Amino acid sequence: MLLNRRSALGLAALAATPAPALAMTPVSRQVAPPDPTETIRLWPGAAPGGANVTVTPQVVERSTDPAFHDRFAQYTTDPILTVLRPERPNGASLLLIPGGGYRWAVVDKEGLDCARPFAAAGVTCFVLRYRLPADGWAAGPAAPLQDAQRALRLVRRQAAAEGLDPARVAVLGASAGGHLAGALTASRDAVYEAVDAADGLSFRPDLSILMYPVATMQGPFVHAGSRDNLLGANPSPEDLARWSLERMDWNGAAPTFLLHAMDDASVPVENSLQLLTAIRAAGVKAEAHLFEEGGHGFGVRLIAGKPASVWPELVLAWAARKGWISRVASSGS
Repeated sequence: MLLNRRSALGLAALAATPAPALAMTPVSRQVAPPDPTETIRLWPGAAPGGANVTVTPQVVERSTDPAFHDRFAQYTTDPILTVLRPERPNGASLLLIPGGGYRWAVVDKEGLDCARPFAAAGVTCFVLRYRLPADGWAAGPAAPLQDAQRALRLVRRQAAAEGLDPARVAVLGASAGGHLAGALTASRDAVYEAVDAADGLSFRPDLSILMYPVATMQGPFVHAGSRDNLLGANPSPEDLARWSLERMDWNGAAPTFLLHAMDDASVPVENSLQLLTAIRAAGVKAEAHLFEEGGHGFGVRLIAGKPASVWPELVLAWAARKGWISRVASSGS
């Protein structure tokens, strides 16, 4: 797997819908930061189990404001990592898994936007664009988990190759991406056949950060859209239990940080509360922050002036206490 700093695939996908022309942008308005140009393909050939996949990848821009992008990737067939490199790397690496209800994966709000404060603190960041379960992949609901396991292994291999610490690789997942990050954190067995030497490395993260995660697949607090997109319209009771994070075996899992807004009307806060109870019962070291307001899907851009806006600093302080980064790096100095 070669590192491709100017991947035509990544650039073409990120720019699938042109940004508003700068000539039309008022001088007083901000302009969205440029996209990173470095990408890494997850799989050396075709992604596994794609014989019946006929979808055409697309990236859709929803923002009409030149100050920010708001894109989502749908029908992904060639998953990638987009790399954000800090000016002064501190040795830590972070895999970011955005949400999208397993219908699509957002690119900016819970991906590139969330990566930037961590890169500013010295963390080398990798934003995952993953395959979706309803697109015909042979692995079905396990297809995104295949990508997440492979991505974590590639990040760990990349860290070792670049003089970073392969024992300081964390994952951050938001919403349905929080479900995928949680499944990655709890999983013990690989869900795909090894394809190269990177697959001899551990796919289990050293720290896990779950933002307003979709956790349960059953009961009154389920996010029905994520459940249906992951498991189909009529999942069996066994699949509902198997894919509920609070029902998974968390013994030996990495220290986990949970954050959620109490007024989340899409993914009720009980998803985090139930998961917190389960992981504590398994002996997992955990920290949780519940905010009075913030709603769902806030990332870093949609909570300016609200209590939840401090979440990156809270994560960095927690990570410093866990030895993932230095306290100097966590302050941004």
